[in-house]
Amino acid sequence: MTKSEAKADEPKKKRKRFRRLKRTFAILFGLLLLLVLVIVVSGWRAFGSSADGDRRAAMEASPQWADGVFENPDPLWNDTTGMFTGMFRRSDYTVPSDPLPVVETEPSQFAEPPPSGLRITWLGHSTMLIELDGKVFLTDPVWGEKTSPLTWLGPSRWYPPPIALDDLPEIDAVLISHDHYDHLDYPTIEAIAEWDTTFVVPLGVGAHLIYWGVPEERIVTLDWWDRHRIGETVELVSVPSRHASGRQVFDQNGTLWTGYALLGTSHKVYFSGDTGLFDGMREIGERLGPFDVTMIEVGAYDRAWPDWHLGPENAVDAHQWVRGDVMIPVHWGLFDLANHGWTEPVERSVVAARKAGVTLLTPRPGQSVEPETTRVLDSWWPDVPWQTASEHPIETTKVHR
Repeated sequence: MTKSEAKADEPKKKRKRFRRLKRTFAILFGLLLLLVLVIVVSGWRAFGSSADGDRRAAMEASPQWADGVFENPDPLWNDTTGMFTGMFRRSDYTVPSDPLPVVETEPSQFAEPPPSGLRITWLGHSTMLIELDGKVFLTDPVWGEKTSPLTWLGPSRWYPPPIALDDLPEIDAVLISHDHYDHLDYPTIEAIAEWDTTFVVPLGVGAHLIYWGVPEERIVTLDWWDRHRIGETVELVSVPSRHASGRQVFDQNGTLWTGYALLGTSHKVYFSGDTGLFDGMREIGERLGPFDVTMIEVGAYDRAWPDWHLGPENAVDAHQWVRGDVMIPVHWGLFDLANHGWTEPVERSVVAARKAGVTLLTPRPGQSVEPETTRVLDSWWPDVPWQTASEHPIETTKVHR
């Protein structure tokens, strides 16, 4: 082939290459659409449902509702670039290398109320059994295998539930803080939907439960500062938190997030739910404290998104702001949800608590403690590398120290 013939043939080669490239992109786009379809179909029921009618009207009447979504008084700040580059500084110890010393919770222990009147059983992450002045509460129950709408994709739990759902004592109320997958677990709700109990949820979340089979008359929906009495001995108060919500792309902040104060005849308990630090925590302490025990989230944090979760040092501050006596760190030790080492949240909580003179209880998963009589700090986790507060600071925005 002469040079002139080769030159004339070049446009044909370019067109062929362009056609091959188009076919490749078409195939990749088709595969992507197929994957999206599979995810939508597989996760459709777990996505939940949106509120309508009276439930929607109650949401829109909330002081927290604006422009079609719920808003924090102080917006969440994100370092978008840092969120993506954070993977490059991911710890080598985000998951345990050995089985954890889980305590198999003995069902018979619940046959009699705790001698002190207050007992907390940590079942991992934010799931706790709270026995308070004759009533029993279950927070953010997660018995499912993954924090995901899918059974085959997403963070997996590190150990089985310390107690089976059928072995739990009679529950007076199930408390849901918000609708993220590591707090509102579809398979668990479906399994307990027929329990003769009360489900307490923030605005908008009730629609998910109804969709999954929970009778509407058993659902109590609260806005911030709303109250609901459980029997004669305990009053629940939905308290503000600084977080977000959403179970799929198009429902972000479409439901409310909350913490809970449990006010008994003899004891008071604070459960933070998921939250970043905010000035309103002082008001919680002033209006409802002091609390005999606080259960405050300390895990799943990053400097690139410091307002979404507290981080250990801010958690100790929050404990003091709400006027807590004993603090139990939660929201750690079950799922890999951030780039830090898995023991880092509790290691840093211990350091911060000692510095502040705060009494910290660190039960093993499945272990029950009575804050009035249990004052032992059990360092049951392994000694693996972790970053200190100075190495990886969580600097919350919009907060007055």
